[in-house]
Amino acid sequence: MREPTPSPTPTVVMCPGGPMLLRGKHVVEDADGNLHETRRPVSAVCRCGKSALQPWCDGTHKVLPERDRP
Repeated sequence: MREPTPSPTPTVVMCPGGPMLLRGKHVVEDADGNLHETRRPVSAVCRCGKSALQPWCDGTHKVLPERDRP
């Protein structure tokens, strides 16, 4: 089976109640203005604001009450 050809265009996927998934090369600016380049084929950016790994998602949104999820 052939591997899919990577898209030259970065994509963004919003996960309901969870992170924003970035595919491709991106630069993410955190709340302090620091720039972070994506280093993985798919990177998860925190949208709930509770991750200990800001700006990256650490799964904390899963333990938040439904009303506090993005």
